[in-house]
Amino acid sequence: MSTLPVTNAFTTYLIDERHFSPYTARCYGADLRQYVEFLSTEHGIEIDEAKESEALRQRREAKKSSDGMPIAGSIGPATITRHVCQATADSVRAFLAHLGEQHYSAATMARKIATLRSFYKWADKQGLADSNPMTLIRTPRQSKRLPKAITIEQVEKLLAAPDQNDILGLRDRAMLETLYSTGIRVSELVGLEIDDVDFPSEALKVKGKGRKERVVPLGAHALAAVRRYTDMARADARFIAAWEPTRSRRPLFVNKHGSRLSSRSVRRKLDKYLKQVGLDPTISPHTLRHSFATHLLDNGADLRSVQELLGHQSLSTTQVYTHLTSQRVQSAYRQAHPRAEAG
Repeated sequence: MSTLPVTNAFTTYLIDERHFSPYTARCYGADLRQYVEFLSTEHGIEIDEAKESEALRQRREAKKSSDGMPIAGSIGPATITRHVCQATADSVRAFLAHLGEQHYSAATMARKIATLRSFYKWADKQGLADSNPMTLIRTPRQSKRLPKAITIEQVEKLLAAPDQNDILGLRDRAMLETLYSTGIRVSELVGLEIDDVDFPSEALKVKGKGRKERVVPLGAHALAAVRRYTDMARADARFIAAWEPTRSRRPLFVNKHGSRLSSRSVRRKLDKYLKQVGLDPTISPHTLRHSFATHLLDNGADLRSVQELLGHQSLSTTQVYTHLTSQRVQSAYRQAHPRAEAG
């Protein structure tokens, strides 16, 4: 798919100023490219990067000299940049209708709308767009999907799967224990440095979304698993090189080649152990995060503490877990109380 300098500028802004992860920025970029391809087809314009770069330059120059006045017509008609920057709500609706014909799910449609909403908000503030067409676009209502959690027994079964006599097995055990003990995201897990583990304080320093740092407790089992892994790894050449004190970045979880483990690798390791112990193959690293939050609330933790541990900016994001715990309470009530069900 083709890209535009203006959409590239937006994804750069997401990474450099909003501190989005490269993965999230790529997702936004993919949605924007799809929108650009649609406009290109609709208007019969083949994208010429040199022309589009010039169109964006003209737009920026016009913004500087217009002193806030409308700048319509400052881009030549034969560029997609003009159509993107001067799009109306009808233009966006036509794109959404096109997506609807391809039978995208409501969740996917909502994500694409969110991408365009963020893009036009940015373009409007930058003075690149004549107006923000997304103010007239409504996001379709979605049915709430509850996060999936597994039982404590299933967690125990999974954590016991890696081979404890092998350095890579010890690493995998430490990895899984850390995910469940802290509830951190898999992107946060692979971003950990060896110095982020504070053994005396039994805590972990985590770099979350937007580069925000938080400190989370590391439970006794996870702490012991990380200690066993790091103790054995210090005698392995691959890890010795990765943890050389002179290096500026020293990843905690390293692959067999001595490089930082990727999120995809973590998923592959998890899939291997799920198959090995006969658990649901749809369980993901994020399921362990959901299970962490659910089990804490089940055992009396308050919502604010769980919010802080998960690194959620809004309490409403954490509140979704209360639906799981309340469902469990209601189920237990119906099964145990003699007058819970109608005769």
